[in-house]
Amino acid sequence: MLLSPAGQFLSLEELRSLVRPSDETQRAVRTWLENHGVRSCDRIVTGDFLQCQADARTAERLLPGAQFVRYVNGDRSVIRSSSPYSLDPDVASHIDFVGGLHRFPQTRRSLRRTRRAKEVTAEFHLGVTPSVLRQRYNLSASDIGTHPNNSQACAQFLEQYFHPADLSEFMSIFGRGFEHRWEVDHVIGPQGGGGAGLEASLDVEYIMSTGANISTWVFSNAGRHESQEPFLDWMLLLSNMSSVPWVHTISYGDDEDSLSVAFMQRINVEFMKAAARGLTVLFASGDDGAGCRQVSKDRNVFRPSFPASSPYVTTVGGTSFKNPFQVTHEVTDYISGGGFSNVFAMPDYQVSAVADYLRSPVKMPPESYYNRSGRAYPDVAALSDNYWVVTNRVPVPWVSGTSASTPVFGGILSLINDQRIKRGLSPLGFLNPALYRLRGNGALYDVTEGCHISCFDDQVLAQGFCAAPSWDPVTGWGTPNYPELLKSLL
Repeated sequence: MLLSPAGQFLSLEELRSLVRPSDETQRAVRTWLENHGVRSCDRIVTGDFLQCQADARTAERLLPGAQFVRYVNGDRSVIRSSSPYSLDPDVASHIDFVGGLHRFPQTRRSLRRTRRAKEVTAEFHLGVTPSVLRQRYNLSASDIGTHPNNSQACAQFLEQYFHPADLSEFMSIFGRGFEHRWEVDHVIGPQGGGGAGLEASLDVEYIMSTGANISTWVFSNAGRHESQEPFLDWMLLLSNMSSVPWVHTISYGDDEDSLSVAFMQRINVEFMKAAARGLTVLFASGDDGAGCRQVSKDRNVFRPSFPASSPYVTTVGGTSFKNPFQVTHEVTDYISGGGFSNVFAMPDYQVSAVADYLRSPVKMPPESYYNRSGRAYPDVAALSDNYWVVTNRVPVPWVSGTSASTPVFGGILSLINDQRIKRGLSPLGFLNPALYRLRGNGALYDVTEGCHISCFDDQVLAQGFCAAPSWDPVTGWGTPNYPELLKSLL
């Protein structure tokens, strides 16, 4: 892993010197492409990735075995090869993967939740707002950002865009009682017209109201990798920028099994490069609980999500208030994504914590459903249920999902970065090793009640993993207690 000594991060040029391909590799790949007439390529600053354009016939000559056909489904079409490709032996050892060739887009289902009416007492709220979050996580009016060199960012994908007018309206309604900014400072990429997206509105409004008064950027990624979120395009964009925000939150993901291992490994290289530069990258754990995939007529397994399952990001799960209309202690949100990777091994930093959970008396699913030696997630959590969001100038209630908890936790980490920078310390960078050394320790509210969903079959009866004391694969180490978390990370 490309990590510098504690507190010492690399500049983009220093990183380039570490990861730049050898002259031999560059020469071999360049000759291979040029011999097939491919000259339209973009190279990122660090030199370790090429994005090239070629017509289908040229691509078939370049990649023997591939046969490209246009497939149409309604108003959508993709060009794919139904057969595997091979690489010239002269270049095979120099190339990690070739993407965009095989995978077809999947239909994504949305989980809608229903809620039973509950009796409430006189002191209640009608949904999660910035003031509710600040009360629960112990943020005072003075807990805002003030350092000019601090910044945070979120990324929007899948043709999702935020509207500045929605942000202004949100802050007018819900931003009272603490100093905040009214505008995003930088939008990187296209900012589409038309209606605002609920996901994008949620991300921007809550990272800016939790990480209040901190310069905020939005990375807008309109395209898709193989008709999915262009994670790699976004990471490569970061690799081309010498100055980027310290904290990045991303509220999107995909099923691990829907992506090639080579693609995910390459994404992980970009995450490691981000860590070496001192960036903190957070991903939502997903909204399908443990997930479910049918592998045969009579056999199901849990379905991990990526990049949530990457060992090189901090993954954020979700919680609900015990009473949804009161600021009470938190329990698991039944949709909170979590589990064990089927691709990536468990990193050393979490081995002890996960072993404690697996030995605990909590009821466990059958081992045939999950890979107990895989990277376990999430790492932390925050409220993910019953948010107010302004989108298309309309306040919308009952918005839920880990796409809410992730910008909230990211905003809190940005506040901690603000205090660290003021004290002459480096930003947090890759958080997980420090997080697991803390072992909760009062800096995070331990969530010990509830389970999340999984396969609707006769063996597990829709129950996945359950919360337990200390770390668990539903809420991680728990939710932030800002004053104590700040002390622990200074």
